[in-house]
Amino acid sequence: MLASLVTSVSRAQDSTSSVVEVGDVSVISWPVPSREAIALGELADHPSFWAGIGYRSATPLRLVLVPNASAMRRYTGGRAPIWGAGLAFPSSRTIILRHDAGNQQQTLRHELAHLVLHDAVKVRLPLWFDEGYAAVASNEWDRMDALRLSWIVLRRDLPGFRELDGALRGGESAAEKAYTLAMSAVLELGRRNPAGTLDSLLARLGRGEAFPEAVRGSTGIPLDVFESDWQRTIKHRYNLVIWLSAGGFWLLVSFMVAIAWWVRRRYDRPRRQALDVGWVIDPELREGEPTGQEPT
Repeated sequence: MLASLVTSVSRAQDSTSSVVEVGDVSVISWPVPSREAIALGELADHPSFWAGIGYRSATPLRLVLVPNASAMRRYTGGRAPIWGAGLAFPSSRTIILRHDAGNQQQTLRHELAHLVLHDAVKVRLPLWFDEGYAAVASNEWDRMDALRLSWIVLRRDLPGFRELDGALRGGESAAEKAYTLAMSAVLELGRRNPAGTLDSLLARLGRGEAFPEAVRGSTGIPLDVFESDWQRTIKHRYNLVIWLSAGGFWLLVSFMVAIAWWVRRRYDRPRRQALDVGWVIDPELREGEPTGQEPT
């Protein structure tokens, strides 16, 4: 897979793409590097603070900007989902971004987080933690995520970690929910540490501890117990009250207003149709005078 990726990008470099070196970042874009492409290269080249890891640079790396979803799938060998905006390949130090999708700076930071995490941690990580950490590190959690999570809880649609990994590989709707849940699980891992951070967990992982042992060492509980506790905590924290306070109240009000408007329109339809019967337009009436007469 990595060999085919390198071959695809290399062929593209020889044909229609342009390459610009921004520090330790090679930016490849179609058709030519724009100011935006160079700005993304500068962002990728700059060291940043990463939760639980500290200040690090993800360089050297190759940043590939493709124009759309079809190009994304072509240059990733079909590995990228049709809705995906970015993909990172830590082993080849390559990030591919779609030029036409999402907030490119935030997507780039998400993919950079994957590279930084895999630089700091060499042990195998579950997909939910890998994606959840990248989302947390790129500051993707916002009010809408709290609202979405509350809605998931209200529907009692709360998977375990194994199911979460499967959902992250699924369609856009399932993956969107899974990313929100993965973020909440990573944030909860930080809260369960006495210091309230991910520092201890990532330090243990960096020293080579397996993920379950690192979770137990940093939180004091086994991974399976944390999984159950996380599910209970999420159900308790993100309930109907939180959903309403996070914006669900106004969504509900808007929905009720829309329903009331539709019912009123349906109720008034016969009367409006009756009022239209018998009206005659006189073409000789002057502008500004009444244009209808009462039916006889």
